[in-house]
Amino acid sequence: MAVGVFDLFSIGIGPSSSHTVGPMRAAAVFAEELTSSGVLGQVASLRVDLYGSLAATGHGHGTMTAILLGLEGFHPELILPDEVEERLAAIAESGTLQLAGSVALPYGVKDMVLRPLTILPRHTNGMTFTVSDAAGEVLHSATFFSVGGGFIVREGEEDAAQQELDESKKELPLPFRTAADLLEHCRSQGLSIGDIMLVNERTSRSEEDIRAGLLHIYSVMEGCVATSLKREGLLPGGLKVRRRAPDWHERLLKEDKDGDPMYWQEWVNLIALAVNEENASGGRVVTAPTNGAAGIIPAVLYYALHFAPGMDQATQEDRDDVVVKFLLAAGAVGVLYKEQASISGAEVGCQGEVGSASSMAAAGLAEVMGGTPAQVENAAEIAMEHNLGLTCDPIGGLVQVPCIERNAIAAAKAINAAKMALWGDGSHRVSLDEVIVTMRETGKDMSSKYKETAMGGLAVNVVAC
Repeated sequence: MAVGVFDLFSIGIGPSSSHTVGPMRAAAVFAEELTSSGVLGQVASLRVDLYGSLAATGHGHGTMTAILLGLEGFHPELILPDEVEERLAAIAESGTLQLAGSVALPYGVKDMVLRPLTILPRHTNGMTFTVSDAAGEVLHSATFFSVGGGFIVREGEEDAAQQELDESKKELPLPFRTAADLLEHCRSQGLSIGDIMLVNERTSRSEEDIRAGLLHIYSVMEGCVATSLKREGLLPGGLKVRRRAPDWHERLLKEDKDGDPMYWQEWVNLIALAVNEENASGGRVVTAPTNGAAGIIPAVLYYALHFAPGMDQATQEDRDDVVVKFLLAAGAVGVLYKEQASISGAEVGCQGEVGSASSMAAAGLAEVMGGTPAQVENAAEIAMEHNLGLTCDPIGGLVQVPCIERNAIAAAKAINAAKMALWGDGSHRVSLDEVIVTMRETGKDMSSKYKETAMGGLAVNVVAC
């Protein structure tokens, strides 16, 4: 199917969409194939090979444990945090995996084969699953790639998947691949960018279901913040990074008793930090469009709901309208990045994760603040232009430093980009399409050590313990 808003905003667990959500999804698909093909009962052994970035930073990103859960049949959008903890504790204690939920195999994290220096041709985030019978004969094997944002592609089916995607786009009433396409639809139809996205979404869901689904997405974002604010102490993983969101929240409640607009940035920082601290804890988050950048859109949407002009008089229905409109416009811009470039840090660096999220958030904010399509496109362009070249070099392979603070900084960039665009008339020298292509080419030229391999930048210049 064509990429839609519910692909870009999906519910999963932290800390990484490409290293946690995607691998879990691939493992779950593999487990389902064992059941559907009828070979599950013959399985006597399992082998999992991880390549490239998955192998290099998998421990810090929870890749191996996510795969174990997927092999047991759990999907990232359905599993709850309590189930995660319960099953991982059981596997660690017993040393036994329940393959597809029914076949007990002695298998754990230590049994996975890591090949960090082997990069498969399709993508650096490669993984191969193989099961054999008691005689050692291979029963089933499959290789998947986690290409960012929780999306997976199966080896050998890339062309078929692209063909299916192209065919599904033909069914859309207003298909677009570029910002130029999008703006032309807006001009010819007299619609906003969010409206164009809504028209296309209605081919697979009713408008009521779209609205309900997007409001549910935002409720999970809010729940993520609420859960994070109740946590204390250090983040897991060994870096001894202290959770700041609970203390900051307590301070803000004392200093900003009346919702003073002067505190807007402190609240935006808080929301971004809270979401990404929860993500770093392996909690339930919304990929937006990735887990590493999950705090930016909730933070900017919080700004829209609490600090945008007129929101102090808004009804609940008005606020719901803002959420829906914001996410549709942000989703439309997210489609452009998926179509023309990448949202995978392992492929193009953090510019593809935090940069695209900042761009999407800027577009969403400009849309709900009354921007024209040209102004919305300009907001998205400004935000990405000033995230170009951003590297992905988390210390210890953990989605903590610099990722958590980076979300807060990028959220403020998105707000500033939207404000700058709204003070203009929509005309600007650099188009969004040009900056997306530049981001893609920059990522292609970027050294692999700055693309989620823990081989360069902060990852090697800061002692991890």
